[in-house]
Amino acid sequence: MKEYTLITGTAGFIGYHLARKLLKRGDAVIGYDSVNDYYDVNLKYARLSEMGIPRDEINDNRATQSSKFPDYLFYRANLTDQNTLNKVFETNNITKVVNLAAQAGVRYSLENPHAYLDSNLTGFLNILEVCRHNEVKHLVYASSSSVYGLNKSMPFSIHHGVDHPISLYAASKKSNEMMAHSYSYLFNLPVTGLRFFTVYGPWGRPDMALFLFTDAILKGKPVLAFNNGNMARDFTYVDDIVEGITRVIDNAPEKDDAWDDKKADPANSSAPYRVYNIGSNHPVKLMDFIHAIEKALGKKADIQYQPMQPGDVQKSWADVEDLIRDFDYSPGTDITTGVNNFIEWYLQFYKIKQ
Repeated sequence: MKEYTLITGTAGFIGYHLARKLLKRGDAVIGYDSVNDYYDVNLKYARLSEMGIPRDEINDNRATQSSKFPDYLFYRANLTDQNTLNKVFETNNITKVVNLAAQAGVRYSLENPHAYLDSNLTGFLNILEVCRHNEVKHLVYASSSSVYGLNKSMPFSIHHGVDHPISLYAASKKSNEMMAHSYSYLFNLPVTGLRFFTVYGPWGRPDMALFLFTDAILKGKPVLAFNNGNMARDFTYVDDIVEGITRVIDNAPEKDDAWDDKKADPANSSAPYRVYNIGSNHPVKLMDFIHAIEKALGKKADIQYQPMQPGDVQKSWADVEDLIRDFDYSPGTDITTGVNNFIEWYLQFYKIKQ
């Protein structure tokens, strides 16, 4: 019987790239996404169309067969819909799950907090339940670098505590990690959490810096540089991220009998549970990032310096030594190459001539 990997959030940025990679290597994949309107749904449907899922053929809560990939099925449904989620598992042999679906955005969480509870907590609980009852071999889920919150110790390490989030989004992701551990411990469910740092690249999210800056520069609008430009991010190219996720999927964690409950390292457990950072381990200054975009576009930015935004952090820097050790993870895309690839996609997708 065919074994499927379920990927939630496949109309999204990372989910789209991950589904494509797994299908191209011969895996059978089921995509699942509510296609909400947090950002332009036309971009989400364009990603689906690239995968052979035309918008006009999609029906809510029912499988759509890809015209490009014989082993790809897509469901437009919400993770809060337990009945549909259960049916997907009842009618398909799902052995691995990658949960990328979430309400994203730190600043948006200040305006619409309830959206984060529905998607990031209730939706994730439903994922844990179906994984538990269907004896899934490995659940991989998206956490976030935002869980580090007030932590100022650099680089951010999975062996550090993450008890001081500064946004509801971050709190919801920390909650996911705690929920995942409890299910792993109680039901022997192999679970791996990945703390994503700033992911960028073609088909990216319109609410992220690269998209916003590119759009502003092309339209002659101001580029807002928060904290007066004194920011740095561990920008990580999407292909590097997807390669890392793929390696993790194939290697479910086992119980660590040597885990010391008196020291209680938060990165692992006596349960089959692990947490990893997934980033570039190379923070880039915000102004250097903006200059890379200017160079790729051949156009100067009108930079307006702004104060720090609530819920934001000045710097992120991923310690990925554990991921390198356990999975031979090797992020290698430099910022110039990555930005150029995005700009090339952006100009082509939006049919912009320079």
